[in-house]
Amino acid sequence: MPLGKRIFDLALALAIAPFCAVALLGAVMAVKLTSRGPALHMSPRVGREKVIFNMPKLRTMRMDTPHVATHLLDDPANWLTPVGALLRKTSLDELPQLYSVMVGEMSFVGPRPALFNQDDLVALREEKGVNALAPGITGWAQINGRDEISIPDKVALDEHYLRNQSLWLDIKILFMTITSVLFARGVRH
Repeated sequence: MPLGKRIFDLALALAIAPFCAVALLGAVMAVKLTSRGPALHMSPRVGREKVIFNMPKLRTMRMDTPHVATHLLDDPANWLTPVGALLRKTSLDELPQLYSVMVGEMSFVGPRPALFNQDDLVALREEKGVNALAPGITGWAQINGRDEISIPDKVALDEHYLRNQSLWLDIKILFMTITSVLFARGVRH
C-alpha cells in the first residue's frame, strides 16, 4: 500500500474512532440483546495478493447461516437477526473494520474483500490485476451499485479504481459513500 494512502488511513481512523466507538457500543448491545451468539463475526476474506485474513463485522445473520455470499442464499431476509437489516442498511455492521484499517489489512477505500469461497470474483480480479490492491471498507463499486451489480461489472469498477486511484478519488469515494449510506442506496439484504 502506498505510504501516503497508509498515513491517510491511519489519520482518518484515529480521528473518527472516538465517534465510532459510541455507535459501535450501541450496535453491539443491540445484537447481544436480540440474538444468541457473539456480537462480532470474523469473516474469512481475501485480502491484498489473495492473502486470507479475518475481517471483523457485527453479526447480522443467525448463527446457523451457511458461509456463502448473501446473494447466494435462497431467502437472505430469513437469515437476518432482528437488528440485522438495520445494521446492514446503515452500514453499522462495518464499523469493526476500523481495526483492519489500523493494522493494515484493509484501507478505507479499495475493492470490497471477497469471501474466501468467492472463487469467480477472486479469479476475475486476479485477471484484471485488482488483487494487488488492499481491500477497502468502501470502494468505487460500492458507490456505483453496491449489492445491485454483477460480478463482471463490479470487477470492471474495481479495475477503474486500480487505474485511476489517487488521494482525491479516495476522498470523493468517501464523501459519496456517506451519501449512499444516508439514503441506503444499493442495499438489497
